[in-house]
Amino acid sequence: MTAQHLITVYSTQPYDETFLRQMASADIEWRFVKEALNSDTVLLAAGSQAICAFVNDDLSAPVLNKLKQAGVGAVALRCAGFNNVDLTAAMQLNIRVARVPAYSPEAVAEHCVAMMLCLDRKLHKAYNRVRDDNFSLQGLLGFNLHGKTVGLIGTGRIGQATARILHGFGMNLLCVDPHPQPELLPASARYVDLATLYRDSDVISLHCPLTPDSHHLINTAALAQMKDGVMLINTSRGGLIDTKAVITALKSHKIGLLGLDVYEQEADLFFKDLSDQMIADEVFQRLLTFPNVLITGHQAFFTVEALTQISQVTVNNLRQLCTGLPCPNELTAHS
Repeated sequence: MTAQHLITVYSTQPYDETFLRQMASADIEWRFVKEALNSDTVLLAAGSQAICAFVNDDLSAPVLNKLKQAGVGAVALRCAGFNNVDLTAAMQLNIRVARVPAYSPEAVAEHCVAMMLCLDRKLHKAYNRVRDDNFSLQGLLGFNLHGKTVGLIGTGRIGQATARILHGFGMNLLCVDPHPQPELLPASARYVDLATLYRDSDVISLHCPLTPDSHHLINTAALAQMKDGVMLINTSRGGLIDTKAVITALKSHKIGLLGLDVYEQEADLFFKDLSDQMIADEVFQRLLTFPNVLITGHQAFFTVEALTQISQVTVNNLRQLCTGLPCPNELTAHS
C-alpha cells in the first residue's frame, strides 16, 4: 500500500492490538474497536478500506451488504476458519476476503493434548485439592495413553501436528479425512471410515472445519457408535458438536471425559470477563456441573508464536487486498 489505509479491527483484545501494531508500518492506520461485528456495529467501519474480523464476528449477507455501503472493500480474517462468512454474498458484492490458513498448528495440537492429559490424570482436581491441603489420591485415578487408540477426525496441519505428538506417546492412530494424506502422518497412523473410528477409539479428537456437512457431526447417532466411557476433545469449532446430545451422553456415562476449547454459542461468552454477571446460557451452565468436563475459552491458539504468525499473515493479506494485488490466502465461493 502506498498511502495510509484505514483498517477497522473488530473484536479487539489488548493482545490483538499489540501484535498487529508490531507487524504494521506507517502505511496502515488502525481503528481498534472492542465490539464484535454485527448489523448494529457496521457503522464503526465507516471510512475504512478494509476490516479485520475474528471467529465470532458476523459476516452474513446482511452485514456484508452494510459493509459495502460503508465503503469497505475487503475483509481480513485473523483466523483459519471462515464458517461465519457468507462467501457467495461477498463475491456478489465484490468484497475480497482472506484468511490465515495456517498459524503454528503446534499451538492448537499441544493444547489439545494438554486437555487430554489434564482430564485423564485429573490435574485440575489435584491442583485444587493440594491448595486445600488435601493430598488424598482417591478419585484421581487415570489411565495410560500409551497403547490406547485415538481417533483424529481431520488431518490437516493441526491434525497432523496432533498425530505426531500422540504417536510419540505410543498411541494407535485412526484417522478420517475426505482428503487423506498418509505421507504426512506417522507410519503408525491409518485411515479408516468414520464408523470404525467411532467403534475402536478410546479418545476422539476433532480437527475438521465447520461446514454444512460437518455441523453436529457428533450427535446422538454418532455417540451411540462410540465406546462407553470415551474421551472426546474439541479444539476446532463448537458447531461440530450437538451439545445437548453430548450432555445426555455424559449423564449416561457414554462419554467418560469431555474437553472443549470451543462451544457452539461461544460468541456470547468467550473472550469476555463475565465474572461479575449471571450467565443465562443454561446449556453451558449444565456442562459446568460435570466433574469430568474441562472447558477453556477458545485459547488453544493463544501462544506468542501463533499470534506473531497470525498478525504477520493478516497484515500481508491486508496489503495485498487493499492494493488489488493477488492474495494467496484469498477465499472464493468454492473455498
